[in-house]
Amino acid sequence: MFTLIRRILFMMAPEKAHHFTMYWIHVFLRIPVLSLFVTTKVGNERRLSSEIAGIRFPNRIGMAAGFDKDAKYFDDLGKMGFGFVEIGTVTPFGQHGNPKPRLFRLPADHALINRMGFNNEGAKAAAARLDERADRKLIIGGNIGKNKNTPNEIAENDYLVCFRELHPYVDYFTLNVSSPNTPGLRELQDKDALKKLLNTIQNANNEMPIQRPIFLKIAPDLTIEQIDDVISIVHETGIQGIVATNTTISRDGLQTPKEKVDAIGAGGLSGAPLKDRAGEVLRYLRKNCKPEIILMSSGGIMDAEEAMKRLSDGADLVQLYTGFIYEGPGLLKRIKKKLLNQIHNNL
Repeated sequence: MFTLIRRILFMMAPEKAHHFTMYWIHVFLRIPVLSLFVTTKVGNERRLSSEIAGIRFPNRIGMAAGFDKDAKYFDDLGKMGFGFVEIGTVTPFGQHGNPKPRLFRLPADHALINRMGFNNEGAKAAAARLDERADRKLIIGGNIGKNKNTPNEIAENDYLVCFRELHPYVDYFTLNVSSPNTPGLRELQDKDALKKLLNTIQNANNEMPIQRPIFLKIAPDLTIEQIDDVISIVHETGIQGIVATNTTISRDGLQTPKEKVDAIGAGGLSGAPLKDRAGEVLRYLRKNCKPEIILMSSGGIMDAEEAMKRLSDGADLVQLYTGFIYEGPGLLKRIKKKLLNQIHNNL
């Protein structure tokens, strides 16, 4: 069934298909018979809940940032069955992002290339929508970044604005310093800049009546030495965890003809080609981070087997995006079934 739906959706421009799909999911969820096609409840879902970083997650499968940039779809994604939704990336002020077209499919590789450029309506708009959310049990992450025109030297000010604006409405924060689509952003992963940013946000967090877990989202393209620096700084600053990984700038090993890939141009690659590298980074982090550091694994999770492998390799939580585009709600349901079977077998 979803194969046919995907074929129709893939006839549309990717951004148009995204908004079209979420419109109809919103409609389906409000019609009991039709909602069966998009919801993913399986058996006794209460067994899937876990307490991680002091938060009770309904299940360990989330929607990664980038899908719900402006906090418009989180309620529907929660009703579909995601355990958490990470909105954003949100910047202090709204910005249009990069010129269209800026999102491209590579069907032969089960992949996407995007150069969206943090297009969003700004922190105040996201906060206003989150304030009206229907399901307060749904876990919301706030993925935050800097505006394109903000110099890196004062980038922490942008993150601080977003942190304070969203703090009352989200359950955790992810600091995005790893998108390849904002000029210079990845330089914030350098040791001194990263330490400055994390300390700024952690100090602000400590001043709040309620502290939110803070996560750092890193690129898959970091060297081992750079990952070691990240681990050291995470330990030193006391943030709760790492999201590994964002999209890659690599184009190695693609089935899509090189001339087509070259014509698309710059952007971050996500989907199946990222699977091996994202898994390698996860395993390295789990081996070298303190046990209390929470790891979210994202990138290349295209089937239930890979999601289970990430969890067995040390991920506390997993996030979907491109896998959801190519496999639909059935992917979420299949992962849940495997998780329930694992829980049952361990009893």
